[in-house]
Amino acid sequence: MLRKLLGLAPKLETDGSYSPSKVALKLATADTTDFENISYPKYTGAKSKILVIFTEQKNMKMQNGKLFSTGNHPVEALLPMLHLKNAGFDFEITTPTGNPVVFEMWAMPEKDEHVMAFYNTYKSQFENPKPLQDFVDNALTETDSYAAVFVPGGHGAMLGIPDDQNVGQVLRWAHANDLFTISLCHGPGAFLATTLNDQEFLYKGYKMAVFPDSVDRQTPMVGYLPGHMPWALSTKLEDLGATLVNTKSDNTTQVDRKLITGASPLAANELGKLAANTLLDALNQ
Repeated sequence: MLRKLLGLAPKLETDGSYSPSKVALKLATADTTDFENISYPKYTGAKSKILVIFTEQKNMKMQNGKLFSTGNHPVEALLPMLHLKNAGFDFEITTPTGNPVVFEMWAMPEKDEHVMAFYNTYKSQFENPKPLQDFVDNALTETDSYAAVFVPGGHGAMLGIPDDQNVGQVLRWAHANDLFTISLCHGPGAFLATTLNDQEFLYKGYKMAVFPDSVDRQTPMVGYLPGHMPWALSTKLEDLGATLVNTKSDNTTQVDRKLITGASPLAANELGKLAANTLLDALNQ
């Protein structure tokens, strides 16, 4: 009761899940973003597509059994996509089974005109994405059409995607064909899919920016999460041989070979700029 009075109690949703408390929302979200509307020299070549793998799952079961209302963080998804769109790239929107993309709507920056315009432009694709299986069945031979694979963040990226064999196959396809892979925050949970069927971790020895477990352990105190995480993402990645370059949930970004990563929602704008410029530099040579 005291936590509720202080605004620290997570909000109970109609489906029995919990979204962040009033205090957590005030601390961690905003109705606008730091998006910079940059005019890039647009890419006009053949490799203009970016495959985006979104989560279709909403509820994460915490250690105490409570469900966290999650999905893809809208800022972590839409800001990088905005920059890449401005640089001349377009997107193939997918989820594992073709069910609609799930966003953490409580984090949507509804007063940000650029973000909302982009969201509304792609809303029908978010609601009707392609199943990733269709891409695996039909598009893995179209290497010359793709520049990158993007896995947005949000705790929901840890649901289903790390266990999806198609995700692992797509990441290995991108790696083998010299495509870029872009992700941030909890999105690198997807990288665990490369270890399925006892395969070696694809990104062993890579430097990457990832949301720190230490911050996830702290956020239940302010009601952002309704309990402690079911498993520790950055620890798993480190145990597999990744080198994490950040210790805070800040705007850190990192490029290592063809892997481009960012630490948190605060890195979304920087990651978008970095990805756009890196892809343009590489593809315009």
